Amino acid sequence: MRALFLGMAVGLAGLSPLGAASQFVIIEGLGGAPEYSERFADEAGRVAAAARRSSGDDANVRLLRGPEARLDNLVKVFSGLQALSPDDSLAVILIGHGTDDGEQYKFNIPGPDITAERLANLLDKIPVKRQLVVNTTSASGGAVDALKGPSRIVVSATKNGRERNATVFSRYWADAFEAPEADQDKNETITVAEAFQFAQAKVAAYFDEAKRLATEHPSIEGELAESFVLARLGASAEALNDPALRPLTAKREKLEIAIDELKLQKDAMSEEDYFNKLQALLIDLAEVQAEITAKTEGQP
Repeated sequence: MRALFLGMAVGLAGLSPLGAASQFVIIEGLGGAPEYSERFADEAGRVAAAARRSSGDDANVRLLRGPEARLDNLVKVFSGLQALSPDDSLAVILIGHGTDDGEQYKFNIPGPDITAERLANLLDKIPVKRQLVVNTTSASGGAVDALKGPSRIVVSATKNGRERNATVFSRYWADAFEAPEADQDKNETITVAEAFQFAQAKVAAYFDEAKRLATEHPSIEGELAESFVLARLGASAEALNDPALRPLTAKREKLEIAIDELKLQKDAMSEEDYFNKLQALLIDLAEVQAEITAKTEGQP
């Protein structure tokens, strides 16, 4: 019986949207040269478009570029996010160039750059429990220690601040939002873990095919990347935009978050208590998913 419930947990993981409200902030930094400016604009635009399809509300997606990416406006935007609920989810994605002098990482934006410490301070004031920061820039590994925090997943394109070449990771991260290939379990949702594995594999293949020594090594820190959904494909995206399914989708989200949190508490619980609670949550989740499936398929 326990094996059955664990199997259900694996099968149902990753079906939900990001949380009660899925908030995205995509920041496009300076390109410095036309080649990079065009590339960053394309990648940021594609990520924002996919995020709008996945969030359920275009107002939940902010694409900041040009003057809107200046430090004073970033402070204003993140300060506004302090009104979010702890049950909401927040994904912050940095696309552009970064620098690290061995002591401090900076993301290159118009005007004064923003440091990893300043960004972390802004995020720490937002009460959202499920946070994601994806830093696709050069030297982005130098920002990880400053950005790490409870309930925050941090993805970086490089393993440290000494990998200073412009990255190809950002290209493949943008691809992951739209690629059926990234959906490893074929449930029409793409989680942070799936997107990372997709982009990481593409980076390795890029350098292998070019017969070059890899100048970037993506990394990921934090928990719950397996259930933090970034993008939806096909019926999963359609269900989120169906008013008849939204209450059920919200209920499913809460159950999946409860399951994630329960897994983190497993070591502090007796085996019997853990499996009893997991069983109750999985049964409720299966019932909600069956109702969603029935409505999606047009059954009574």
